[in-house]
Amino acid sequence: TIPLVLAAEKAGAHMIELGMPFSDPLADGPVIQQTSQAALANGVTVPWILEVVAQIRERSQVPIVLMGYVNPLLNMGLETFLKKAHEAGVDGLIIPDLPPEEGASFFEQARSIGLSTIYLVAPNTPGERIQRLGREAEDLLYAVSILGVTGSILAGREKLDRYLDRVRDMSKVPFVVGFGISTPDDVRRAAIKADGVVVGSALLARLQKASDPVAEAAEYLQTLAAALRASDKGSKKG
Repeated sequence: TIPLVLAAEKAGAHMIELGMPFSDPLADGPVIQQTSQAALANGVTVPWILEVVAQIRERSQVPIVLMGYVNPLLNMGLETFLKKAHEAGVDGLIIPDLPPEEGASFFEQARSIGLSTIYLVAPNTPGERIQRLGREAEDLLYAVSILGVTGSILAGREKLDRYLDRVRDMSKVPFVVGFGISTPDDVRRAAIKADGVVVGSALLARLQKASDPVAEAAEYLQTLAAALRASDKGSKKG
């Protein structure tokens, strides 16, 4: 994990999302489900991941966001998890099965110790909810590009553009877009409207087949980073 993270940063990744494996990852497609099961079979736990983050922090300050489901955190104890995540050097959290309303105290506590809480919005999220989630999140929103699971196909250009324009209009915080992004063209399309793109399933699928996962990650992410830079030059965002 550590060599992959360092290679991703060197290749141009501005932020790293580390998944905390869970036996029933509802928002994830086949690739992440498979890698999650493999990680669990190999003994990967939340404390193990936090130790990895601490080791990464000895060599890099790249922002790290943990993405996972609430059950493993409940087993650890929510306050204990937040304390140890902060100590390890985690920067933010994505908990897709914990709605902001139900997890209000947890998310407030996270923000109070400097952990960003990144909420998901989707194409069917009402505008007023996007506004409220943006206010509460403070730092970043995650715009799910499609009504589906990770690894699905990116939506058509016009449909995606309308959705991302709506997120931009409804929220004042930066947002990234993910789910279904796998090619340089996907990156260019999404980055014209969003502040960043998230690539997960496509990267993991390549790593599963690679004889040298670190080299494969570096090469693949370099091509995506180049597309992102090209998009920035051609947009008004700079």
